[in-house]
Amino acid sequence: MSAPDPTSDARIPVTILTGFLGSGKTTVLNRLLRQPSLAGAAVIVNEFGAVGLDHLLIEASEEQFTLLDNGCVCCTVRGDLVATLKELDRKSQAGETTPLSQVIVETTGLADPAPILHTLMAEAELMTRFRIGGVVTTVDVVNGAATLARHSEAAKQVAVADRLLITKTDLVSNEALGDLQHHLEHLAPAVEQTIARNGEVELDLLASLPADAASDVARIAGRLEAADHHDHACGPDCHHGHDHHHDTHHGIRSFSFIIDKPVEWSAFTRWLDYVAALKGENLLRFKAIVRTTDDPERPLVLHGVQHVFHPPARLDRWPSADRRTRLVFIVRDIERETIARTLVKFAAIDAASIATPALAAA
Repeated sequence: MSAPDPTSDARIPVTILTGFLGSGKTTVLNRLLRQPSLAGAAVIVNEFGAVGLDHLLIEASEEQFTLLDNGCVCCTVRGDLVATLKELDRKSQAGETTPLSQVIVETTGLADPAPILHTLMAEAELMTRFRIGGVVTTVDVVNGAATLARHSEAAKQVAVADRLLITKTDLVSNEALGDLQHHLEHLAPAVEQTIARNGEVELDLLASLPADAASDVARIAGRLEAADHHDHACGPDCHHGHDHHHDTHHGIRSFSFIIDKPVEWSAFTRWLDYVAALKGENLLRFKAIVRTTDDPERPLVLHGVQHVFHPPARLDRWPSADRRTRLVFIVRDIERETIARTLVKFAAIDAASIATPALAAA
């Protein structure tokens, strides 16, 4: 029997880009979207928290982009995902948008990709027009080993992957990189690993994923089975029994602050240093867009994971009409009130200027 022709499947591939909090998914996505092969791609982004920021930083047109921000895609918005895919297909076929060539779903960092795959496979109508293009999982080499040991979600993301993309490799030694690669080989021995430096990928990552329609369901089913048994390999500190209520079982929660007035940058950096030093271990993810007193029309974008904060990036302009400072936290066992007090005390921010959106749970 001759080998199947991967190009014979005319269905639209849906690629899931996943990875734990702060592992570089958005950076990688922006690099991928610059590739000519993704000119007809649509992007669906799922954010975890009361205030979304990642979608403002993704370089995609309004036509390309959809935000799912009312819950975690592996828990409460799977129906929204299905409806979004159907609507994207309808618009493409009706000529209302550019012909759809590919869909990339960027999950929240706490998502378990397995229920998403199950959802896509179970929708018979959807699968006549779409196929599962594969799962790309980003793994942060700086925090990867500790994250895999502490969080079952991270190990599940690795187990389900068709391709592992190791990020932030420019920040560690070759020995540390080799140790992580060896650990990943133990968790997912059949999965190819790719190195990214500053988010750059040396190959067309999505085009190189499996595209064999005949083995599509069997391949994904095998990944899901491997994920179901990942607990045997994820280590003694791995948290078990994840039932998609992240905050209930792991003490993980998300909260956000909106600050109306511009902030004084030197005081704000003093506050960042304090938070990183005293709360870094439980600060799973911090992201912010900040309006500063010295340059209020060009915001600063901040990212942090545990004790590590990346250098701030200055945007040329605000990405939306909202010019308020927005801070988003995903934490373990840190109370919102604790962070609020530190903002007032160390960042010299008037408590009256701080607004608090509703607390978010996965």
